[in-house]
Amino acid sequence: MNILCVCGNGIGTSVLLKINVEQAADNLGMDVNVTTSDAGSAKGTANMSDLVLTSPQLAPELEGTTTPVETVENFMDLDEITEILEKYE
Repeated sequence: MNILCVCGNGIGTSVLLKINVEQAADNLGMDVNVTTSDAGSAKGTANMSDLVLTSPQLAPELEGTTTPVETVENFMDLDEITEILEKYE
């Protein structure tokens, strides 16, 4: 599964989210490829992913993509991330 993690600039919080998504996926035994992007570029690349994870504030910028977009309130909360990933196992 290809997962895109999106934040405002694509270098800060999206990298933290990426690390935690990889950990949660590993705990679930999921095979994932996680990449990061800034919000401006994400809409163009989202359709090449199976799932997009972002903050509730940035989700509206990704409307219109064919890829499911899930929001994460706390990028450091493994339980929250795990709950989202479980929907896509």
